[in-house]
Amino acid sequence: MRTFRPHHAPYVTIALLFVLCVIFVSNVHGQLIPNLGGQRAGISSFQFLKLGVGARGIGMGETFIAIANDASALYWNPAGLTQFDDNQIIFAHTWYVLDVRHEFFGAVYHLTPSDALGCGVTSLSTDPFEKTTTMQPSGTGEEAKYGDLAIGLSYSRKMTDQFSFGVTVKYVEETLDILKMRGFLVDLGTFYWTGLGSSRFAITITNFGGDVKPSGTVTLESNKQTNNFQSFSPPTQFKLGFAMEPYETEDHRLSTTIELNHPNDNAENIHLGTEYQWRHMFYARAGVKRTIGESFLGRDNTSANDFTLGVGVSSNVWKSNVHVDYAYANFNQLGSVHRISISLSY
Repeated sequence: MRTFRPHHAPYVTIALLFVLCVIFVSNVHGQLIPNLGGQRAGISSFQFLKLGVGARGIGMGETFIAIANDASALYWNPAGLTQFDDNQIIFAHTWYVLDVRHEFFGAVYHLTPSDALGCGVTSLSTDPFEKTTTMQPSGTGEEAKYGDLAIGLSYSRKMTDQFSFGVTVKYVEETLDILKMRGFLVDLGTFYWTGLGSSRFAITITNFGGDVKPSGTVTLESNKQTNNFQSFSPPTQFKLGFAMEPYETEDHRLSTTIELNHPNDNAENIHLGTEYQWRHMFYARAGVKRTIGESFLGRDNTSANDFTLGVGVSSNVWKSNVHVDYAYANFNQLGSVHRISISLSY
């Protein structure tokens, strides 16, 4: 079961600080820091690692590092593995654009009340496609395949009742026809309860590691062969998140969260998310993403996707708790993306 720290009456001061933070970041900070997304775009490898995991976190606008209280924390924030008490498994599927499939499977096991281990496998794949060249734009008659794979092992420890730390080490592989790119990356995460109501904040650094480059030999149109390729950095991201419950009763709970994201290959952006829960059975979610410097209201024309919606249900089945979640993400140019995830607590 997803657990939450109990708290007393809502803290008006915290709520006001939350609102002021949103206004400040979206309107003032964007004027102080230039939008460098155009200059940095396309400079990193392993782009599939930036695709979120789990319909719950996606439905909240990908603002999940300060929530991170289910098995999808394997992706969002490894420190969150000690923010829930039961063992969990999760399977998530994404119908991505252009018939791309994205899957994730993860499992979390608690060694002690303060220590948890987890493992996760992420894959991205497409159907085989026909090769084309400049001289044969209609196809050569040969097929190629594209696929990505990431296998991660996570550990989290609750250092105190308020502070948790987590780390993930993962092997990442990308295959494009006869070329392969491999590397080892690290995710680091922290989670801290402030002691003021249910407020908490988290910091993560994901996909940290050395540069990688493809290996293999390709034949150019001039019939020359080459195996010398440029190296690229991984898609490292630094995130800072804050979450709280401004309203909570026995039957209702409203969670709100804000997240600042600094990627090494795009512009800084801000995410806002919310989740409404009714009797631990039904969930409704919404989220919005804005690039720093863009207007908070309206459409963000600098971002591929700007808002998300989601729903979820939870029920006890055979002495286990089952969660089924769905998320919809709007893509301004490419249409919509649908995600579904199923998690089992035991």
